[in-house]
Amino acid sequence: MVSHFCGYLHYFFTAQGKHQVHSPFVFEFVTKVTNGKSQSAAFFPIEKLRNELLNNHEEINVTDFGTAWGGPKTYLRKISAIAKHSAKPVKYAQLLFRIINYFKPETILELGTSFGISTLYMAVANAQSQLITIEGCPETSAIAKQNFQKLGFKNIHSETGNFDDVLNKILPGIEKLDLVFVDGNHQKDATLNYFQKCIAKCHSKSIFIFDDINYSVGMQQAWREIKSNSAVTVTVDLFVMGVVFFNPELTKQDFVIRF
Repeated sequence: MVSHFCGYLHYFFTAQGKHQVHSPFVFEFVTKVTNGKSQSAAFFPIEKLRNELLNNHEEINVTDFGTAWGGPKTYLRKISAIAKHSAKPVKYAQLLFRIINYFKPETILELGTSFGISTLYMAVANAQSQLITIEGCPETSAIAKQNFQKLGFKNIHSETGNFDDVLNKILPGIEKLDLVFVDGNHQKDATLNYFQKCIAKCHSKSIFIFDDINYSVGMQQAWREIKSNSAVTVTVDLFVMGVVFFNPELTKQDFVIRF
């Protein structure tokens, strides 16, 4: 996609390394989180599960509620193909692990479970957390739930359905959101809608993470609007992911960090 390529060129020429960052908070975030090392025996069963999915050529009915070209759509797709293209690569799954391991959020919300690889990385990063994950596709969600049960995770609560419907159901019962990971329905209006719904439950230490911020022109526009929101103080653009902080003690600033 042209927008993706142009976005990467801009990122490539503007991204900073840690020694170019003058914010102590962001310098520490880059040093200990984005550039940190992840070594955990807990990764092995998750990656074993990923390999099993990559080698599973059964077909399931996929219901897609939103892409850059609209939705919903239902079609047959192999489990292996979904795992290859939708599951977070190790690099980004481990980044999610490090963010949660470092900041220790207690209440985590994920929009877009897929087969649960990213969910598992986040859940294992803080066993004391409660992680709510929402998947639109019933058959995909069923496999994710089997995966959570197979690996014995007790701190994951899985919901199935259209994101808007599920959010309207669950948000009134949530006191606060410490971390939100948005990885589904990659459309501008949908992304901004989820942001507005979730921001009502955020606080000064909340962290929002948006995936595929350069996926399309619409997602690039959504990211710019999120950055300009008055409640947002610091943002970190890692090209694929965007990380948002709301701490009023931080000077409002946007960083593009090499990752």
